[in-house]
Amino acid sequence: MRVVIQRVSKASVEINGSIKSETGKGLLVLLGIEEADNTEDIEWLCGKICRLRIFGDEKGVMNLSVQEINGEILFISQFTLHASTKKGNRPSYIKAAKPDIAIPLYESFITYLEKEFGKPVKTGEFGADMKVSLINDGPVTIIIDSKNRE
Repeated sequence: MRVVIQRVSKASVEINGSIKSETGKGLLVLLGIEEADNTEDIEWLCGKICRLRIFGDEKGVMNLSVQEINGEILFISQFTLHASTKKGNRPSYIKAAKPDIAIPLYESFITYLEKEFGKPVKTGEFGADMKVSLINDGPVTIIIDSKNRE
């Protein structure tokens, strides 16, 4: 699993012309799932996301987590995070999990993230054509891949 985490002042996701979810200060998390991913990847990444210290403390040092600032999380599925661009100019998504594998993992991820976070997580809709808007605070953008833990 691969996530792109962005520290945001606010973020929203629109589907079919309507706002599905929006957040204030917190994180926008984009998730890419590949065929080899499993529950271990979910648990490890959810812990990282919730405890990642990328918010400023009273001295302005990035020392606080999204939980510690009572922030929010907007969570969006994005299969293109597993794009391969090694050959030619058209990305290949061969490593991205097919819906029969990805949807249950996506749903499990939401459940586990909410448990780890201690409150509901806002979401997009798996497989939908989504328009994501954000104000990246910093900017701070971090990429984490569960296959690169060591």
